[in-house]
Order: sequence, then C-alpha cells, then structure tokens
Amino acid sequence: MTLLTGRLALALLTTQFLTTQLLAQTPAIPTPARRQGGFVPGQKRADEDPAQVARGKSLYGLSCRACHGADLRGGDIGGPNLLRSQLALSDREGEKIVPVIEGSLQAGGMPAIPMSGADAKAVAAYVRSVMATIGGQGMPPSALQPPTILVGNATAGKAYFEKQCASCHSVTGDLQGLAARIPDPKTLQNTWVAGRGRAAGPNRKVTVTVTAPGEAPVSGRLLRLDDFLVALELPDETSRSFRRNGDVPKVEVNDPLAPHRALFSVYSDEDIHNVTAYLVTLK
Repeated sequence: MTLLTGRLALALLTTQFLTTQLLAQTPAIPTPARRQGGFVPGQKRADEDPAQVARGKSLYGLSCRACHGADLRGGDIGGPNLLRSQLALSDREGEKIVPVIEGSLQAGGMPAIPMSGADAKAVAAYVRSVMATIGGQGMPPSALQPPTILVGNATAGKAYFEKQCASCHSVTGDLQGLAARIPDPKTLQNTWVAGRGRAAGPNRKVTVTVTAPGEAPVSGRLLRLDDFLVALELPDETSRSFRRNGDVPKVEVNDPLAPHRALFSVYSDEDIHNVTAYLVTLK
C-alpha cells in the first residue's frame, strides 16, 4: 500500500514538472492594446482642425441635429444613429459623408442638404471629431455636454445684433419678450440661429417671380425649382410651370430664411454664444 502511494505521488510530481516546463517554453500571447479614439478601426484618424470642427458643429446644429440628434444618436425626426453608420465610421476627409449631404442617398430617404462643399466638409470634420471620442460602450463621454450654453458676452452680442440683425428684427417689435416666450436658453439659441419664428414653420412661404421673354411677370408660391424647370402656385391656387434654359426665363426667389442661411458660413461659435447671451436678456 505504501509502495503504491509512493508511485502515485512520484507520477503526480513528474506530471507537474513537465507541465511547468511546457508552459515556460510557450511564448506569451500579448494583450491587445486599446485603440485610441474608440473601438472601431476606422476611428483612428489624424486630429481635426479645431476651427473646422467648430464651424461644422454650428452647421450640424442648424441642418442635421433635428434628424440625427445633438449627440449623433438619432433625433426627433427619426434620422439614423451616426455613431453606428459605416459611412461615418470610415470617413477620413469627407469622401463618404459629403456625397450623402449632397444627396447621394435621396432614394433611401436622406434628402440633399443645401450647403456648400466647404460647409459639408466642415460638418464631416465635426462628425469625425465626435467619433474620435467614442468610448467602450459606443457613446461620447458625457463630459462633452456643457452644463450651460450661456458662456457668451451679452454686450458683444448686442453689438453684433445691432450690426447684423437690426435691419430685419427689433427688440421692441418682433423680438420683444423673446426670452419670456422661449425661457430655455438652448431652445432660444437653436431658434434664432435657424431663423425659426414668424419667418419659418408651416406658415413660411417661399415665393418666386418668373419673367418670360415677351410676357408679364408671374408671381406665386414656389413649388419646384431646378436647372430645367420652375413651377409655382398662383394666387387662384392653380399652378404653372416654365421650362428653364440657363437664365431664361428670369427667376427671382424670395425666401424669408435666405438671410439666415447666408450667415451660416459666417457665424463663429463666439458670435452665436454672444448673441444668445444678449437675447436671453429680452424678457
């Protein structure tokens, strides 16, 4: 019995020795390093230009936020989550995102967004900058969300308003009591930057005047305008269309939001914050 027990113990020791030697000779498998800028390979990119990102952020807030949300995870209108978009994840210099903004996916329900190529590239840069912050759970760090947007200078905002806005708006007229009507600063900022209000919404009317050679000018609500056709609704609710050939016939469009769109590429973050800081005082 003692001899058998001794042999079993010797066999066990021999097995343990061989196992130790085998493990010592097996090369260690290195632990993969966590990639910087998120967990998706396409997110490792060069740092973005801060000025380009700031401009793209403003443009995104005006033209994209309603569909894709403030954090890119989908908005109230039902746009897709950009944090899971393969196009957005693989974009490096706008080659994926810009064509979508310009209308390459219209057949799939993504309309073309009216902005210049430079503005579209700025939006793409902003989207990439958010992608670079994605953490282990696929969400941007909550630290990116500022506690308040009231970080501007109201005095500078008043000066900017008087120079750029006072020709169309009045603090004693259409904007009187604005901060009382829109008490949330973030909503107020989104409203004025996008030009929402009396000139926007369901009652907004884009009108057009068409002057064909040898005919009197015809005016009405714009229904369609492209390189080949202009169509309008006349005051009697009938419609009329004109075939276009270059600058013939003459077409003059009146869009209440045109002045605001013209400023999209001019606003800086500082301008927006300053004007907002001023407008919240209009109670």
